[in-house]
Amino acid sequence: MTTPTSIKVQVRDVLAAALSGVAASVYPAVPEAVIPPACIIVPDAVWMESTLIGKAIVKVKLNFIITAAVAYNSNSGALDGLEKLIIGILGAMPSGYVVGDVSAPSVTAVGSSNLLVANLSVSTYYNQENI
Repeated sequence: MTTPTSIKVQVRDVLAAALSGVAASVYPAVPEAVIPPACIIVPDAVWMESTLIGKAIVKVKLNFIITAAVAYNSNSGALDGLEKLIIGILGAMPSGYVVGDVSAPSVTAVGSSNLLVANLSVSTYYNQENI
């Protein structure tokens, strides 16, 4: 019996490991609680784009959003912290991952705290194989 490879292991965990050098909490999926500064990896609105479907291999383009989040205590300090976090994320991106647009910052309430967040669009290709 063959076992399929895993998007979690081969894509999200690789991306999370690359981001672990950034001075932030890194979450390869949506956490129950966010500890800022943070990088949260979630599927984008168009998550999987099939590029090849066959018996031996399935190849898809995977689209993710990395949400960069910092504590929103003062506007100028939070914006500076968010910009530094985004630049750190861009510098830590592993090969084979392409960064698209970065959204404008916005304030988001998570529990009792406010976060300043921006979303980075990230794409990569994944080959589903049986091992």
